[in-house]
Amino acid sequence: MSQDGIELETSVGYVLKEAASALRTAMEAVLRPLGLTVTAYSCLELLAQRPGLSNSDLARGAFVTRQSMNVLLQALERDGYVTRPTEAPVGRVLPTRLTPRGRRMLEKASAAVRSVEVRMLSGMTAEEQSVALGMLRSMIGSLSDD
Repeated sequence: MSQDGIELETSVGYVLKEAASALRTAMEAVLRPLGLTVTAYSCLELLAQRPGLSNSDLARGAFVTRQSMNVLLQALERDGYVTRPTEAPVGRVLPTRLTPRGRRMLEKASAAVRSVEVRMLSGMTAEEQSVALGMLRSMIGSLSDD
């Protein structure tokens, strides 16, 4: 046992972080040949599911700062994957949308990421996957409660 009383081998938090790190590494490996990062993929996926999100909304959804998201959006716009108006239609929010090129890239990236998730879950039954998902949601809920 370590000095602070946490046994890393049996710490759910530590093993969860280890799993998240392994997932990210595997996702990076399949996205790199497409020229995407995990964050760029997350941004494209968010925009496909919720078109018109703001920079702040995208940053929250991709777990990055607004500044980092702004730099990423500029690169995605330069590459032709997203479009943003030059002026905000309402207030200061510049809604971002996928372009047809962005949708095509997302199709390839989603297939690559799905293959990682299938591999990750291959040792689990459908019932075990459902239980694991419920447990993870419960953990998130417990930490989100104030």
